[in-house]
Amino acid sequence: MNIVCLDLEGVLVPEIWIAFAKESGIPELSRTTRDEPDYDKLMKFRIAVLKEHGLGLREVQETIARIAPLPGAREFLDTLRSRTQVIILSDTFEQFASPLMKKLGWPTIFCNTLEVSPDGQITGFRMRVKDSKKTTVKALQSIGFETIASGDSYNDLGMITASKAGFLFRTTDQIRKCYPQIPAFETYDDLLNAILKVL
Repeated sequence: MNIVCLDLEGVLVPEIWIAFAKESGIPELSRTTRDEPDYDKLMKFRIAVLKEHGLGLREVQETIARIAPLPGAREFLDTLRSRTQVIILSDTFEQFASPLMKKLGWPTIFCNTLEVSPDGQITGFRMRVKDSKKTTVKALQSIGFETIASGDSYNDLGMITASKAGFLFRTTDQIRKCYPQIPAFETYDDLLNAILKVL
């Protein structure tokens, strides 16, 4: 039995932090896992920048409410879900994901959670498990699933390389250059066709 594991940001929806960086006028918040492989380091940096500027969960959620899925993402996901099981594996947070899942037709998502103070300041974060995407793929394999994975960033490489088939999607030139053995696609049609061939 197959199950497809997809990244969220950069694959199905725009990068939340890039959108927030633009809206808030704080360019340093535009760094993502495409730029920084160490997610713990990246999130601690983001939290420090938010605190420095007096911004909290509410402001980020207001930006998220205005984010739409990438053009064609909902149709791609609907077609894929009609053929096989799909789980979104994301390093985003429950407090961010809900409005995006609604716009995508409520697919299943495994993500993390933020620690938020009573005044709405983001004070920390809790990851579900260490190296959550690869760990989840391995857990699914341990209960009889064959996984197919796709993502765009450094934090997706573990689940991609651990799966029976894995694909990069709209990734950076640097990642593509460093991992030439992983097929890379730019359109949903090409990614869908590649996935369907290995189902």
